[in-house]
Amino acid sequence: MARVTVEDCIDKVPNRFELVLLSSRRARSMSSGAALTIDRDNDKNPVVALREIAEETVDCADLREDVIAGLQRHAMTEAADDLPEDDDAVPLQLGMESRADDMPAGDNFGSREMSDEDMLRALHDAGEKTAERPAGTDEEYPDL
Repeated sequence: MARVTVEDCIDKVPNRFELVLLSSRRARSMSSGAALTIDRDNDKNPVVALREIAEETVDCADLREDVIAGLQRHAMTEAADDLPEDDDAVPLQLGMESRADDMPAGDNFGSREMSDEDMLRALHDAGEKTAERPAGTDEEYPDL
């Protein structure tokens, strides 16, 4: 197959957007060292990935699972019912590490209630800190 077109692959993967996701995932895996299933013929990884899909030398179901796993933010390893209950545990949010002793007593994420006045005061204080910063500084949010 000298030239790969969408028409060659669309029979195998009917959705062109899914085809792009699958072929890009396969091309990235080739870049990270995955074995090729066809001859390269001096083609770049995206072209080789499309050729592999068109010739059905890779399993599209496995590629779909890889795409889904790559797009998930967290993996569920155990059911929530199977986990032991710990009253002192503080739930972690994505990208944030926290310890129970960092939180005020009895405080959990989402349980803190703030009045409208307290919210306005906090926003006003944050605005003053930003306004007091000298002009021309390139620091991102040093006071917040």
